[in-house]
Amino acid sequence: MKPILIATTETIVGEDITETLGIVRGNTIRARHLGRDVLAGLRNLVGGELHDYTKLMAEAREQSIDRMLDEARTLGADAIVGVRFSTSVVAQSAAEILVFGTAVKLRSSQ
Repeated sequence: MKPILIATTETIVGEDITETLGIVRGNTIRARHLGRDVLAGLRNLVGGELHDYTKLMAEAREQSIDRMLDEARTLGADAIVGVRFSTSVVAQSAAEILVFGTAVKLRSSQ
């Protein structure tokens, strides 16, 4: 499986975009764990990073990126440009991570 380039920029240096294939996206919704909430509440009292939540969000971002890449591969993309992340609360204890961009074909990859 060939690697797909991912860029937050609208272009990729040294590459010519020859075709725009469309928007691709990936998302996941993650819920907090009650046990983690108790520990996070205690952490809020003394301050500091909430390591369990940091790990949860990092895993959610990676899963969202993987899903976006799967969609891009289905379209036959060489790259995804203009990549952005969005997060939102969808329930009291659940958050959505959404990543999206534009799938493109590159001249040098054809």
